[in-house]
Amino acid sequence: MEIAISAVLTVVGLAMLCFGGNWLVSGGVNIAKKFRISNLVIGMTIVAYGTSTPELAASIAAAGEHGAIILGNIIGSNIANVGMVIGISAILVPLAVSKSVLRKEIPIMLGVSLLLVLLSLDGEISYHDGIFLLIGLGIFGIYTFKDAMKQRSESKEPTEPGKNNVYLKSAGLIVLGIALLYIGAILTVDNAVVLATEFGLSEKIIGLTVVAIVTSLPELITSIAAIRKGHTDIGLGNIIGSNIYNILMIMGVGAALGGVMIGVDVYVDYAIMIAFSLALLVALKTKLVGRTMGVCLAVGYAAYLTIIFFK
Repeated sequence: MEIAISAVLTVVGLAMLCFGGNWLVSGGVNIAKKFRISNLVIGMTIVAYGTSTPELAASIAAAGEHGAIILGNIIGSNIANVGMVIGISAILVPLAVSKSVLRKEIPIMLGVSLLLVLLSLDGEISYHDGIFLLIGLGIFGIYTFKDAMKQRSESKEPTEPGKNNVYLKSAGLIVLGIALLYIGAILTVDNAVVLATEFGLSEKIIGLTVVAIVTSLPELITSIAAIRKGHTDIGLGNIIGSNIYNILMIMGVGAALGGVMIGVDVYVDYAIMIAFSLALLVALKTKLVGRTMGVCLAVGYAAYLTIIFFK
């Protein structure tokens, strides 16, 4: 009976993720137009923060006693975001990107990934490491804010007067979207973990696979929703921003609350996470993630999951 209830609640959570992702994109696009900010920046900020709430919720719930789930969730989510989310999204519609993504955003994503590896060398992401990561989050926030203000000052398009009610509605859609993503993710994560535990999976594998995939569903659903609306830059910005926030914010909060112990075997997963990011950087050198690369990323991710389960 418990398994059946968990399965039903997982489906309910997935439905909430679908509605939440769609509303978050709709509200974010309208806000971008209101403040003359690019969809890419909106994707890296409002949308990325929103779709990262499941990872944050899962990490807070696992802080202290279940550090292996936090670490596995972050690494697994970053791998899933590139392999599963960008892979599937590119299969649906080739993803075009701007030069700034190659010059700034992806190098930042790779930089924080390497920072996580360096902080792990002493065998623990400590309380002080967590505070350091949160300071990095603040610096990145200032950077994105200044970038957004620069874009606004360079924009020649006038703001649309007399539509405050429309923008109030957009803000409401964003809040409702984030709330649905959060509640839906909690339902899905909690019940997916129950189902996984019934099959005898370890905490690390649960974090790398079940929790990582489920908490990456908001990114996947939001990216697909953005693509359907013709905003591929929001989808890409969402992934880059989420991967940065997963390390700076999610690990920062998780470590600050209780510290996270690092096992020797995790460095293999670190290497795979960085390899997927490098593959994305190489793919974007052509300023386009095409369907062929999308298939390669998705197949690579499927192979990664297969190795985890059978090693």
